[in-house]
Amino acid sequence: MTTLLFSHAVFGRHEVPPGHVEHPGRYKAVDKALKAEGFAALDRRSPPLATAEQIELVHPAQFRLAVEENAPETGLAQFDADTFMGPSSLEATLRAAGGACAAVDAVFAGEAKTAFVAARPPGHHAEPERAMGFCFFNAAAIAAIYAREHLAKLGGAKRVAVLDFDVHHGNGTEAAFWHDENAFYASSHEWPQYPGTGRASDRGAFDNIANAPLATGEGSEAFRRAWGDGLLPAVSDFDPDFIVISAGFDAHGADPLGGLQLTEDDFAWATREIAGIARDKASGRLISVLEGGYDLPALASSAAAHVKALMAA
Repeated sequence: MTTLLFSHAVFGRHEVPPGHVEHPGRYKAVDKALKAEGFAALDRRSPPLATAEQIELVHPAQFRLAVEENAPETGLAQFDADTFMGPSSLEATLRAAGGACAAVDAVFAGEAKTAFVAARPPGHHAEPERAMGFCFFNAAAIAAIYAREHLAKLGGAKRVAVLDFDVHHGNGTEAAFWHDENAFYASSHEWPQYPGTGRASDRGAFDNIANAPLATGEGSEAFRRAWGDGLLPAVSDFDPDFIVISAGFDAHGADPLGGLQLTEDDFAWATREIAGIARDKASGRLISVLEGGYDLPALASSAAAHVKALMAA
């Protein structure tokens, strides 16, 4: 089996104001990197639009409708200080979530062993009833809960996990999972940093949240220790049946929005370690969704290292 790549030109058309860091060049840099010779074996697919039912696995209908109704036909609509929608944005965010759900379908159907959704805008800051931090719908959380529906059809255990190594804490995923005993969220992130959530003491209603805050300036050693000694054992103990990676690459040392000092090798290492848990606990079921990363060369090389590790899983 191969690794799937979900990509679409609309991810390069989601509009933001001039000078905004979450700009179309991000998608184009990743897309170009994944067209290199070493990625010829990827099974490339177009992501479908997410259905209302899929979005509403995480976001109430009232919120979904509010996002859709405020999407502009011309110009930009502003949702918070740094979260904007243009005429192509709704399609982009729906295809991000739809691609993540299609990746789940393909993995369960045995069509692929892993998948990467190279989408923008990102999603992990989107809370169930709030768009923020460049994010509208939380594709990673939606995919995880969607995977649990597949697992329910199979009978037996139905536990899902989202693992997040973006430099910013995924407050949206944490909020969606906080009261869900069969959903686990693990995150390493810079502290203090936007959005101000993700304390180590925040554990979830069922001890189903694991946060590993890292101090500004820390690098590979602290990152690998946080995952190897804390987060990965916690995920393994949770015994998930499906794993989704929120793959943000803004913890790279070159990134303008983060203060951590990671390298491409760190993201590849984390991906391999997560894939190992997926093999041991989840029958290898593993997909990944692009989150942050704002230095274009670092984003491109980090995403490439991540996808190579998925392909080798």
